[in-house]
Order: sequence, then structure tokens, then C-alpha cells
Amino acid sequence: MSSAYLLLSHGSRDRRPEIAMQQLARLVCQQLSSEHLVGIAALEMSPQPLHEQIQQFAKSAFGDCPQSQNENRLKIVPLFLLPGVHVMTDIPAEIALAQQATGQDTIVELQPYLGSHPNLEKLLVKQIAAIKAETWILLAHGSRRPGSQKTVEAMAASLGAVTAYWAGPPSLESRVKELVTAGYREIAILPYFLFAGGITDAIATSIEELKLQFSAVNFQLAEPLGASAELAELIWDLTQR
Repeated sequence: MSSAYLLLSHGSRDRRPEIAMQQLARLVCQQLSSEHLVGIAALEMSPQPLHEQIQQFAKSAFGDCPQSQNENRLKIVPLFLLPGVHVMTDIPAEIALAQQATGQDTIVELQPYLGSHPNLEKLLVKQIAAIKAETWILLAHGSRRPGSQKTVEAMAASLGAVTAYWAGPPSLESRVKELVTAGYREIAILPYFLFAGGITDAIATSIEELKLQFSAVNFQLAEPLGASAELAELIWDLTQR
């Protein structure tokens, strides 16, 4: 059976996440023998809807010629950190459309989302170890799907951090106010995002504003996860489940 792998991100108008995705795809390729293919796709901000991107990649990976039933397998790996609406509803719906179009010659298979990998925490621990602070805020995007933030809360508890959300309560500012009231003067923020982009720029701007509001506090901002060999190993592991 031939296999190919499609790394799926949210998509952005900013070019930086796409460049990072290309770098990550190359790193994942290093886990494979030469006959395998790795591609990238975006759920949003793409000229094509996701199901069409999947169909196009399947054609490039396996060709147009019909093959024996179930000979080809295309594994979709959602590089999302929360089990939000995109992961639980939107992506499965797009995959169902793609499967209907590709027929039985190619099995389109949804793999676990990145945030579900138990070793993801180790990558965050590395970032925390590089910065000295009294307390940490794990700042995630947030989701409107009920219960989706439980994984972030669990991650923060394991890291000894508190949570804040960019797109919902508690906000970064409200969490900072709580910590300052509790007496903390060294506060570090870990953005729970894959790559640098428009949101991480906005976070940096918010922190500059917080520095003006709380001049006695030393704020530090860690980097998002970024494309790395360690992250590529986690992604490869997800493709084998």
C-alpha cells in the first residue's frame, strides 16, 4: 500500500506560517524513505477549499490512473493545538467530501490532531527552561466549542502555569492583573501557537502596552513552537497511529 501525508494548518494571510509549514514538511520528509510524499494544505485563507486541496494532492501523490481497491492511503495530520470546531467538525466534513471525490482507490484518513500528542509538553518545557520568571501564563487562541479548553488547562497545570486566551476569557490583561495583585513581578508569557504570525505580533504589542500599565513588572515573551526536528518527530509519530 502506498502512503502519502498532508500536513494541515489553519491558514493565514501572513506568509510566515506558510513558510514554516514548508520547512516542517521538509523535516517530516526526512523521517520517510524517498517513495513517500509530504504536502501541506490550509483550512482557510487558501484559493481552494480544503477538499479540493486534498484531491489535488492525492492526484500528485498517486497519479490519475485507477489502481486496485484501497491501494493508496492519504493521511491528513491536523496541526491544531485544540479540539475546537475546526478539528472536530470542519476538517472531518472536508475530508468526507474529498473521500467521495477520490473514490475507493485512495483512502483519505484523518490522524489525531497535534495538540493530542502526549510529548508536546516536552517541547514547551524546553522553552520555559530558557527563561527565568516567577510565574508563567500559557496563552492559547481559545475556541467556541464547549470543553475544547480542557486540554489547555491540563497542559498549563502540568507546566505550573496559568491560562489565558486570545479569543475569549480570561484575557491576557485580566490574568496579568490577577498575578500582579498576587504579588508577582516577573511574568513570562508562553504563546501556545505553532508559528509566528499576525496573532503573535499582536500579542507582542499587547505586552508592550502591559509594560506601560505595570511599570514595576518585568514581562518576557517566549517564542511559539516553530518548525523543528523535534516537532517533525511528533508529527511523524501521529501518522503512524
